[in-house]
Amino acid sequence: MLVHHCIAFTGEGFRKDLSIRLSENRITETGQFLQPLPGEKVLDLQGDYLLPGFVDVHIHAFRKQDTMQGESAVRAMSLDLAEVGVAAFCPTTMSASSEDTRFSLKGIRDVMIRPELHGALVLGAHMEAPFLQESKAGAQRKEFFQDPSWEALLEMTDGHPDSVRLITMAPERTGSELFIQKATSSGIHVSIGHTAATAAQVHAAADWGADHITHTFNAQTPLLHREPGVPGAALTDDRLCCELICDGVHLHGDIVRLIVRCKGAARAVAITDAMEAAGMPDGMYSLGGQKVFVKEGEARLKNGTLAGSVLTMKQALHNLIHCFGIDPATACAMCTSTPAASIGNNSAGRILPGSPGILTQWSKDWKMVKVISCA
Repeated sequence: MLVHHCIAFTGEGFRKDLSIRLSENRITETGQFLQPLPGEKVLDLQGDYLLPGFVDVHIHAFRKQDTMQGESAVRAMSLDLAEVGVAAFCPTTMSASSEDTRFSLKGIRDVMIRPELHGALVLGAHMEAPFLQESKAGAQRKEFFQDPSWEALLEMTDGHPDSVRLITMAPERTGSELFIQKATSSGIHVSIGHTAATAAQVHAAADWGADHITHTFNAQTPLLHREPGVPGAALTDDRLCCELICDGVHLHGDIVRLIVRCKGAARAVAITDAMEAAGMPDGMYSLGGQKVFVKEGEARLKNGTLAGSVLTMKQALHNLIHCFGIDPATACAMCTSTPAASIGNNSAGRILPGSPGILTQWSKDWKMVKVISCA
């Protein structure tokens, strides 16, 4: 397939009249005014915007398929997410027993080894547990929390820590310094989250190698004028990328704009933190074995605690532009190239040869038109 007559966001910025050739679910060629091959399908976008597929580095579930259910669920997520324009993702775990976590991580690893041809690429696991702080559990089950250790990680991954791309942890827990240093030296990105850390402890974690903040402002110490907490340190430490859930529920619009102004397009990472009700109607669902009640776009436990979201990445981009006033170039980066780059991937979330062949078309007034792929 040849796509042309578009304004393409390449991951670095917008380019006019860029032609993109897709084959076998990959971008194979880019250039200006490429000519179609014999018999090749041609798609003329008539000046619309063309974006690389979305990259979601924090998503638990989609359309009632949850990462914790293992390989079959992760495969279903891969295929279903591709349908809504996601090109790559990190299936995200919940706090659970070591056995259940090992089962989930094996499923993720199996899909990485044998990916779905027409699905979203699995970049690796995001472990949002078990090295978290009980007082900031949120919707996580704190009975499974523990202090961080490399030995525990090896056990949960069956000796395959390379299948983990990102891990959320509370850096104030005993053993964090050695764990963060070992994890980051092994290629795992460490995110600070579900934590009661002080600003000083956040900066120390960055010294040890941490480079992410999990759903900034949520399930962490607050920003105060004499103790800036996790958000204050995150917004001022240029080593840290900040995740944000742009659903209008988790963060006030001014906080979204604050994060973007402080971190810029290169370090503000849009995520969904979606649970199994994403892509589904309101009703009762489950997260980590707990009942979740979804109503009017909010997912909450019985006690009212937010339990992930029902956000999609296409809605996140729409919200960033239309609800929060973020300029389109920054918003596009936050949903595509920046999440990928934040975990060390420079192919997903971009339009260049070798990148995933899942793209999205957006109208001139920034409304999503359709998903484009060669599936």
